[in-house]
Amino acid sequence: MRVFLIDEGCRELAGPPPDLPERGYLWLAYTRGAFELSAAALQGWLQRWCGGGLVDLHVSDLLNAHLPSHFDTTSWYDMLVFRRLAAAPGSDGLFLDEEHGTVAAAAQALRNIDTNPVGFVVFDRVLVTVHPADCQVREFFAQRLTQMQAAARLPSSPADLMLRVVNHMVDSYLELRRLLTRQLTTLQGELLAPRSRQVNWQALLESRNTLNLLEDVCEDQRSAVQEWMDALQEWPPEDAGPALRERELLRLRSRDVQEHIDRVLSHVRRLQSSAEGAVQLHFSALGHRTNGIMRTLTVLTAIFLPLNLVTGIFGMNFDSLPLIHSSTGFWVAAGAMAALGLGLGLFFWRKRYLGLRGE
Repeated sequence: MRVFLIDEGCRELAGPPPDLPERGYLWLAYTRGAFELSAAALQGWLQRWCGGGLVDLHVSDLLNAHLPSHFDTTSWYDMLVFRRLAAAPGSDGLFLDEEHGTVAAAAQALRNIDTNPVGFVVFDRVLVTVHPADCQVREFFAQRLTQMQAAARLPSSPADLMLRVVNHMVDSYLELRRLLTRQLTTLQGELLAPRSRQVNWQALLESRNTLNLLEDVCEDQRSAVQEWMDALQEWPPEDAGPALRERELLRLRSRDVQEHIDRVLSHVRRLQSSAEGAVQLHFSALGHRTNGIMRTLTVLTAIFLPLNLVTGIFGMNFDSLPLIHSSTGFWVAAGAMAALGLGLGLFFWRKRYLGLRGE
C-alpha cells in the first residue's frame, strides 16, 4: 500500500494518518493482494475519516479479478471498476512494429492484451484504488504527481484524480492501436497469400475471440463511465465560483474519457470488420481458384473428347474402314487428330478459357 497526501503538492506518507489533514485529500493505492490483507484496517480508517466504510459487496467486487467494468454509488462514496487495456507485462517484444511479422507472433500479441480491472472508491477527500500486482498505472501516477510542482496542475479532488487515471488507462490502448493493426494485417496477409496451402485457422479463431472480448470490455467501460456521468449530474448543485468550475471540469474530463473509449470501440469494430472481410476474401479467392481449375479441366475434356471419338471409330473391328490397310493410314489419322486438337485448343485460347493469356 502507498499513501499520498495531495494539497499544494504531492508527497508520499509513511502510512495512513490518524486523522484527515485540514487541507487536501488522501490517495490510498493498493495492490489487490494488499487490499485483501488490510481490508479490515481500511474499514476502520474510512469510518474515522469519512463517517462510513465500504459496503461488503463492494469489497468483494474490488477483490474480483474477473469483474467487468461497472459503476455503483452510495450516499457517502462512489465506486468505479474499470478494466484496463494494455500489453501484458513481459510481452513488449510481441508488439514490435516490424515490416514482416509471423502469424504465430501476431496471434500471441493479440492474446497478450491485459484486461485486468482497476477499482476506484471516491470519497469527498479520500480516493482508494485497487490495482493488479503488475499494474504500472499506480507507479506511473505516483511518480508523475510527486514531480508536479505547480498546484494548479495537480488533481483538485479524488474524482479528478480518478478520471485522470482512467483516461491514462484508455490512452494506453490507443498507443497499441497501430501495432495491433500491423499484427492483424499479418494474419490477413496469411489468409490472402496466393501460394498459401494451409491457413492457421486456430490463430485466426483466437484473434477473432480476442477482438470480441475487447469489444465487450469497451462496451462495459462506456456503460460504466456513462453511469458515472449520470451520477455526477445528480450531485448537489454548487453555487460558489471555484466549486462550480471544479464540477464543470469533472464533467469535461468525463466526456473526454467517454470520447476516448468511443474511439477505442470504433477501432476494435473496424479491426473486427477487417478480419471478417479478410476471411470472406479468402474464401472468394479460394472459390475463384477452384473455378479456374475446373474450367481448365473442362476445356481439356472438351479437347480430348473428339480425339477419343476418332480413336474409338478406328478401333472398331471392321475390315472395310478407310485407311485401315494403308501404310500411311496411321500418320493421316494422327495428323488429323493433332490438327483437331490444336484447332480446339486455339479456339478455347482465343475465348480465354485456358487462361494462357493475361486476364
